[in-house]
Amino acid sequence: MSTAEQGRHISLLDTTLRDGEQTQGVSFSANEKVSIARGLLQSLKVDRIEIASACVSDGEKEAVSRITEWAASEGLEERVEVLGFADYKRSVDWIVSAGGKVINLLTKGSEKHCREQLGKDLESHLTDIARTVEYAKEHDLKVNMYLEDWSSGYQDNRDYVFGLMEGTKELGISRYLLPDTLGLLSPPEVSEAVATMLQYFPGEEFDFHPHNDYGLATANALAAVSAGINTIHCTINCLGERAGNASLAEVVVALRDKMGLHLSIDESRVGMLSHMVENFSGKWIAANTPIVGADVFTQTAGIHADGDLKGDLYMTKLSPERFDRKRTYALGKMSGKASIINNLEELGITLAEDDLAKVLERVVELGDSKHIITSEDLPFIIADVMESKEYQYIELLNCYINTGLDVGSTASIRVAMEDEEFQGSGSGNGGFDAFMVAIEDILKTKDFVMPALIDYEVHIPRGG
Repeated sequence: MSTAEQGRHISLLDTTLRDGEQTQGVSFSANEKVSIARGLLQSLKVDRIEIASACVSDGEKEAVSRITEWAASEGLEERVEVLGFADYKRSVDWIVSAGGKVINLLTKGSEKHCREQLGKDLESHLTDIARTVEYAKEHDLKVNMYLEDWSSGYQDNRDYVFGLMEGTKELGISRYLLPDTLGLLSPPEVSEAVATMLQYFPGEEFDFHPHNDYGLATANALAAVSAGINTIHCTINCLGERAGNASLAEVVVALRDKMGLHLSIDESRVGMLSHMVENFSGKWIAANTPIVGADVFTQTAGIHADGDLKGDLYMTKLSPERFDRKRTYALGKMSGKASIINNLEELGITLAEDDLAKVLERVVELGDSKHIITSEDLPFIIADVMESKEYQYIELLNCYINTGLDVGSTASIRVAMEDEEFQGSGSGNGGFDAFMVAIEDILKTKDFVMPALIDYEVHIPRGG
């Protein structure tokens, strides 16, 4: 890649609040949309956001109004866009009344869609587009234009696509948005199609809008940029129709690391936005999701931990610190001595070689039994293998919890402590509370310090 190419700035349009909300089961409230919009523009530094489709609902209009009002107060109103339709006044009036300044006009980018969905020919469709664009400009809206199903249209009948472009290029369209609506294209196909569009219409600005049906959205985004596109559409956590859109996190790091290009995105905020969208959408990402997954900066194999300990041998450009994360080393049956040492260093603990070997043996044994082991477990494992008297243990022998919607919760337990068995019971606000009351009931008769609860997390399904 030339020095000039490496100096290019690539813009991103995030469509989490529009295309992302077309994910099955996802519906953002107005408050959630405002929070995400602010996070995208202010924290993550996304160049543009697409926040809704026109004429959907009163709730959607409230969300758009609140976002555009906030954006105007921050001087960001030109970076907030709303999808509209070639329906003359209806979409335009809706967007204008909600404070919008930019309409992304949805037109038919394939002859098949135009003919079979609209029941119109190209000439008739162009008439509808021209009327809508003229009316939008009368109301001071900036107009971008989607060529819906462009990828299929280009492959099936590119004369139709070229005719659509020729018929609209004098209307004052700011940007043409090229969607791979059904996620059909491969990187070579994207490169060829984008290069052809740029060759035939050199004076126009184009965006590329990928979908992930073949798992190629990020690769296709890079192919589009290599072919000359300067703006890519993406979403947080790959939300979107069917298999989703391109993942913003993946696109950002790939464009920076693999192509040396400039973007405005603050990578340290990617994780924060990912968690926000997870919580608001109710769609939890996989632990191995690139960049933002819970496990992607965790080394599991002992040989990897050993290599890092001896010289950062398994480090790459994708350092956790870059994304405001930390590298961790898993504990389990695949752990090696270095895995234990790295975790002990985090806890400020040093062990002799013999003791370290005993701890490793116990960790592997527990991992082989499918126990989940965390670094916080290590002090207790150490105390156990070294037969320390500094730690006190409770072994749960039996437990019965009764709970219901309109009855109080109760718990009956049997435990072993210091080679003796004890029974206790308790009632409380929910099963866990009742269980803890039962534990406390037993401990009050013993010289046993109740552990302090330092973290407790509850996940409530949307609507629950």
